Amino acid sequence: MTTNTPTESATDLEMSQGYSLSPEEFDEIDTILDDLRTRHDEIPQWEFCEGFMAALVVCRRPIAADEYFPVLLDMEVPAPGEAGGFTDAAQAARFMALWTRRWDDVVRGLGVEINGLDDENAYHPEVMDVRGAVASLPEEDRAKMEGEDLPSFGQVWALGFMFAVESWPEEWAAPRDKEAEKWLDASLQAIVALTEDDTDEPTISVFDDNGPASVSQRRINDFSDAVWAVYDLRELWRNFGPRVETVRKEAEPGRNDPCHCGSGKKYKKCHGA
Repeated sequence: MTTNTPTESATDLEMSQGYSLSPEEFDEIDTILDDLRTRHDEIPQWEFCEGFMAALVVCRRPIAADEYFPVLLDMEVPAPGEAGGFTDAAQAARFMALWTRRWDDVVRGLGVEINGLDDENAYHPEVMDVRGAVASLPEEDRAKMEGEDLPSFGQVWALGFMFAVESWPEEWAAPRDKEAEKWLDASLQAIVALTEDDTDEPTISVFDDNGPASVSQRRINDFSDAVWAVYDLRELWRNFGPRVETVRKEAEPGRNDPCHCGSGKKYKKCHGA
C-alpha cells in the first residue's frame, strides 16, 4: 500500500487507502470491459472477474498479476504509460487503478472477523440479478428477451471463482490432513453449487423490495454458503501456508556400477570413494 505524505490530496489519500469502489466506478469497469470485448470476444463480464479475483485472494499461493492477467483477459499487464491491450494508456491506467482498489477492498473484507454477512465490513461480492433486471423491464422490452438464457443470481461470480481454481489446480490440491481435506471439499462444493441454475420458484427480489420476485430462497441460502466458503478457504490456506515442493534426490548408481562421470571406473573407485 502506498505511504501517504502530507502533500497528498484527499482523492489521492482515498485511493491509497483502497476505499471501496462506488457504483459509478463499477460502471466504469463495465464500460472498459465492454470496450475490450469489441476487440477480444473472450473478455468476461465483471461479475466473472469478481469471482476470479476472490479465488486469487484466498488462493494458497500468492499469484502475481503478470501470471493471472493473461489467463483472465488474455493479455499482459500493461506497463506504466503503455496501452497494452487497452484502447490507450489512460484507459489501461484507469482499469488497473480500479482493479487494484477492488482487490484491496476484497482483501480487507476477507481479512476482518465478522459475525454475519450483513456486517458492513464483510466481503460483499459485486453480483447482478439479471433475471430481476429483465423482469422489471416494460412488457415490450421483456418480450424481446423471451427465450434468452439468463444467468441465475451469483452464478457468473461462482463460475469466475471456479475458473481460477481450475486454472491452478495444484494450488487447490487437498492437504494430507483428513479434516482439512473435508473442509476444502465442503467449501468448494458450496461454490460449485452456485454455478448451477436456480430452478426453484422465485420468491425474493434481491435489490428492490418492490420489484418482481426473481430469486428463490434456496438460492439466497446457497449464495450465503458460498460467501462463507470463501472465508473458510482463506482460513484453511492461512493455516497450511504455501505448498512445499517435494525434493526428490536422484538415485545414486550402485557401488559396482560404472561411474556417471564417464571415467570408466566403478563408482566405488571414483565419485563414490
